[in-house]
Amino acid sequence: MGDLYIGLMSGTSLDGADAVLVNYAGNRPVVLGHMSAPFAAELKNELLALNTSGANELHRAALAGNAVSRSYASLVQALLSELHLSPSQISAIGAHGQTVRHRPQEFDGTGYTIQLQNPSLLAELTGISVVADFRSRDVAAGGQGAPLVPAFHQGVFGRPDETILVLNIGGISNISVLPAQGPVVGFDCGPGNALMDYWCQRHMGTPYDAQGQWAASGTPHSALLAALLQEPFLHKAPPKSTGRDLFNAAWLDRKLRELPPIAPVDVQSTLAELTARACADCVTEHGRGSSLLAVCGGGALNTHLMERLKALLSQVRVEPTDMLGLPVMQVEASAFAWLARQTVTGHKGSLPSVTGAKGARVLGAIYPA
Repeated sequence: MGDLYIGLMSGTSLDGADAVLVNYAGNRPVVLGHMSAPFAAELKNELLALNTSGANELHRAALAGNAVSRSYASLVQALLSELHLSPSQISAIGAHGQTVRHRPQEFDGTGYTIQLQNPSLLAELTGISVVADFRSRDVAAGGQGAPLVPAFHQGVFGRPDETILVLNIGGISNISVLPAQGPVVGFDCGPGNALMDYWCQRHMGTPYDAQGQWAASGTPHSALLAALLQEPFLHKAPPKSTGRDLFNAAWLDRKLRELPPIAPVDVQSTLAELTARACADCVTEHGRGSSLLAVCGGGALNTHLMERLKALLSQVRVEPTDMLGLPVMQVEASAFAWLARQTVTGHKGSLPSVTGAKGARVLGAIYPA
């Protein structure tokens, strides 16, 4: 059948998990199947709560990790069933886990990054070898441990004759600069969908702002936008990475308390503008010489956000990654299938030019079937 790997990704947006099955037998990887499923509301709320300190959190984190792996296993089984494949035909699963803390280089100089899951349980439930804990080795080598997808982006989207920019807008946004010549650059830009989703859930009772229609109906509030854009992370030089540790509800609420009341719809419009501006500023500063920005992740489905990016980046063609051959919701999960294969075959999966680590490393730990 081929050289088959499954990639599993659940991102900062907490909207659930994506699974892809990728065949690496040919010259280019081919996605044979894609499936996604939301997390149960109880699990989603617990994962969100575990982003901050709380009572009995070691116990709760362990059980949440089990639940994430059970959710992953159900998705894998459904994907195999749809494709009429058996576990023995799959070389390995690359499972990212759910990030609940990301504090590289902090506290003791090394810091840490925590992705909740139970890879041993996933291997038991699926009968397939699992590769997990991709970020910790890079952090141990002095790196940010993120983003890890630029190496995959280079392999799939890189071109020898032009510089390509790939922007992933998940809960957090990150960019890969893939030059025709020279080292790849990649880093987190700032908030992606996380703050918009939070505000939409709070005021509209829906998981997200479909196509950005609510944001489009409001007007960005200039004083709030200016305050949000002053966040030091946005002006920090790469390598850099972030998460809900910084861009969370408490961060937004602090900014709002410093201003007179603002209509919720205008806050949503401002949050969309914040994401667009943070991403566009990174493109302008680091993407010189490129004529194409390929966008993936859930943010690529936000029509209003894509229109704002196009308006802010009039000199660059802004397109979904579909036009490069990989649909927007398959890119990140495919990256973890690729990373699993790198680990299994003993090849390095990180780029020091991206993470700032001392060198490239073989990432992850293998849990045999």
